Amino acid sequence: MPQRFTYGSHAEQFGELTLPQKGQPLRGTVVVIHGGYWRSTYSLELGRPLAADLAGRGWAAVNLEYRRAGNGGGWPQTFEDISAGIDALADLPELAGFPVPVIALGHSAGGHLAVWAAGRKAPRVPLDAVVSQSGVLDLGRAHELGLSSGAAENFLGTAPENDPERWREADPVRMVPVPVPIFALHGAQDITVPLELAENYVKAAEAAGGTAELRLIPGDHFEMITPGTPGWAGVLRTLEDAAAKTA
Repeated sequence: MPQRFTYGSHAEQFGELTLPQKGQPLRGTVVVIHGGYWRSTYSLELGRPLAADLAGRGWAAVNLEYRRAGNGGGWPQTFEDISAGIDALADLPELAGFPVPVIALGHSAGGHLAVWAAGRKAPRVPLDAVVSQSGVLDLGRAHELGLSSGAAENFLGTAPENDPERWREADPVRMVPVPVPIFALHGAQDITVPLELAENYVKAAEAAGGTAELRLIPGDHFEMITPGTPGWAGVLRTLEDAAAKTA
């Protein structure tokens, strides 16, 4: 069963830690960051099946909740929560210093936040790699396309022309390079988040001297967060590769 921990006083500032069975060697820590276009309609319930499956495979799984648009999130609160939630791993006695590598696994809007977190300044708990699952990795293009009825502008609270600095600081494609490898997964049948967002990020990261790789995996937008599917198997293989790359 997951163990709940808090990293702030707001009701949404918490996470759930799911550990492997006692005696099972720990392979590392995976921070699961759920999606939902940053809206409060969606919660960490999306990440619970992933966390349970990962723990069964020897990973310490941290399923992170955070303030979202509609319940106190947006700019800068959501970004503050992601930073604080990851850094809280250092204070969890169950992790005894958090087993490495520490890999962020983010889906959709959570993929955006996971890649953003890889470039944050002076973290207490630095990430060793990021696996993005159809992440919204180019906010400017997402805005141009009007994805999910203007979700990016709703999340950041303003249009890019009104506060270009805010959009620059929030957009992974404009924060390259980051100091860790990024694996940008995308479902081959995904029509929810356009493939070009991952393509744009990987091109920008490589041009800036970063390490980023685009991988197509089976399925649509949701197969990759459904354990037991070929899409989820592609995620697991990538986590293995990410761990090997940081060894």
